[in-house]
Amino acid sequence: MVDASPPADISPEFSQSALDALDDVHRFAWSLARNAADADDLVQETFLRAFRSWRTFLPGSDIRRWLFTICRNAYLRSREREQRYTTLENDEGETMPAVEQRAAWLREGVDVALLRLDLKPAVERALDALQEPFRSAVILVDLEDHSYDDASAILGVPVGTVRSRLFRGRRILQEHLMAFARDAGLPGARHD
Repeated sequence: MVDASPPADISPEFSQSALDALDDVHRFAWSLARNAADADDLVQETFLRAFRSWRTFLPGSDIRRWLFTICRNAYLRSREREQRYTTLENDEGETMPAVEQRAAWLREGVDVALLRLDLKPAVERALDALQEPFRSAVILVDLEDHSYDDASAILGVPVGTVRSRLFRGRRILQEHLMAFARDAGLPGARHD
C-alpha cells in the first residue's frame, strides 16, 4: 500500500483531511488503472494536484468526492483517448432482455447456485473487460457506494448519463457473468 506519512512541509489541514482518504483514493485509482504501478502514480498525481489546489477545497464538503474527482481527471488526462465522446446506444431495447434473464435465473435456481460459488475472480475479469465510461460509473456507484449525484459530479456528466452508463455497464457485467455460469455448468445458464 502507499506510505501514509506526510512530508514535513504539508499543512496540518491537508494532512488531517486529505490523507485520511488515501486508502480509498488508492483503491479507486487501482480500479481505474488496473495496474499497481500506474495506480501508485495516479495516487501521487492526485495528491500533488490536491495539495496544490487545497485553497479551492470548501471546508465541510466531502473530501473523498473532491479527491475522487481529481483522481479521475488525472487518469483521463494521462490516457490518450482516441475518441473524446463515446456514443451510447439506446438502453430501452436492452431492458426487457435483462429483466427476462433475471426472471429465468430465479425460476431455474441459478441465483442460488451463484451464491455458493467464489465469484470474485469472475467479477474481477468482468470488471477488467468493462470499457470506459461504463467501468467508472459501476465502480463509483456499485463498489465505492457513491450516490448518483456524487458520481455525476465526479464524472462531470449529468445524472441521467450516470444512470445510462450504469445500466449498460451492469448489463455487460451480467453477460460476462452469464458466460462464467455457462462455463461452470450451472442449470439455466444456457446460451439463448
